[in-house]
Amino acid sequence: MGIEEESRGGLGRGWSICSKRPGDVQAMRGTADAGERAGGGALVGQELFVARCSAVPPADYKLIDIIARASCKKSSLYSKSISFDSSKVLNVLLNMEKGKPDDKVLSYNDVVLRRSDLDILSGPYFLNDRIIEFYFSYLTSCYPSEDILLVPPSIAFWIKECPDSASLKDFVEPLHLSTRKLIIFPINDNEDVTMAEGGSHWSLLAFERNANAFVHHDSSSSSFNAANAKRVYRAVTSYTAPGATFVDWPNTPKQVNGYDCGVYVTAITRSICEWYFSEAPKDMEGLWFPTVKEQVTPSAVSIMRREILDLVRSLMTKQ
Repeated sequence: MGIEEESRGGLGRGWSICSKRPGDVQAMRGTADAGERAGGGALVGQELFVARCSAVPPADYKLIDIIARASCKKSSLYSKSISFDSSKVLNVLLNMEKGKPDDKVLSYNDVVLRRSDLDILSGPYFLNDRIIEFYFSYLTSCYPSEDILLVPPSIAFWIKECPDSASLKDFVEPLHLSTRKLIIFPINDNEDVTMAEGGSHWSLLAFERNANAFVHHDSSSSSFNAANAKRVYRAVTSYTAPGATFVDWPNTPKQVNGYDCGVYVTAITRSICEWYFSEAPKDMEGLWFPTVKEQVTPSAVSIMRREILDLVRSLMTKQ
């Protein structure tokens, strides 16, 4: 986050936040230099100091701002004299301070999200396995069909790194790849099986049966993950569709920063699923490429990151 000037960040005069890491607020300070105490709810010329609130999702800064604005008795938070309901703000701060990065915030199907995942989605940060697995699980719920398989990142990773064919067979056969019409594998460049959530780049490999092709979509400018995608392709072709071709699609929408590759994977996957359930032709000439080109843009990806965060928060309120 990193807000050094009190007037920045929409928190109002007298508020300052300094953070060097996501989810780590080193100091929060609020002052009100005038106002009346109304039912113990206003701060008058006093200072509220919360030192090192750990695991505070940046998205909650906005919540503090909303509470302060709603409680403010003046027309503007930026006036010299302000007064707000400090009990409400304190309650939010204390609740956030209690949270730890590994605290479970949502169980969805077989996926468990942690508080640190909310922090990542608040961005701008590289998506981890759990978030991509959660969104794949959500899309599977939105598009229920035995024809479609959205492979969790951990399974795609093991397929890529499996050391022998016998183990691979036992692992792949329960997926029933030969009966699926659309399969999407998230591809990560991590090659170290001892490193959880390793790697530095995501792409996706999509198989479409009518086209009998595996199509690799990489949002990097150089198709950074092509070799890793080919490893998955070679591992599963005989179980999916012998003779299927590999296509590294050069016109995949490109990311404009160094951290949104995972969001591009979720956005492209959503577009492919929408295409599959549409009336569009299902062959190599009429694949999902126009849909992806139209829907997956840098602005749409930026919005989607927030949409996933809002989706998680919405599901949290229902569990």
